[in-house]
Amino acid sequence: MPKKKEGGHIGSWAFLIGLVIAVVFSFVGTQPGGGMASWVLPTLFVIGIIVGLFNIAEHEVSQFLFAGAVLVIVARFGGDVLTPFGWAKNLLDSAVALFAPATIVVALKHAFALARD
Repeated sequence: MPKKKEGGHIGSWAFLIGLVIAVVFSFVGTQPGGGMASWVLPTLFVIGIIVGLFNIAEHEVSQFLFAGAVLVIVARFGGDVLTPFGWAKNLLDSAVALFAPATIVVALKHAFALARD
């Protein structure tokens, strides 16, 4: 059985909570004029940092960075297609708010590890 990374439970719970917030508030957390409640995206951003710090093991780095990069690129260039579907656009924005900071943290950690070696 592989060893659990220190802080692994924190990162796992943060990821789960982030996903629940992203999905729930994509459907029910919209403001009357459209868009999500003002606290949702900053909260997901902070949770994404926690996920990046505690949840991604060394052997998962390449896959996570690839998936995160694809998600951010697709959200940036393909997100406008989802604008008529408010909940789908909100879900994509929420996913990016969760994954972008996690991807940045993991990439920085990996770059420092490469430089150290």
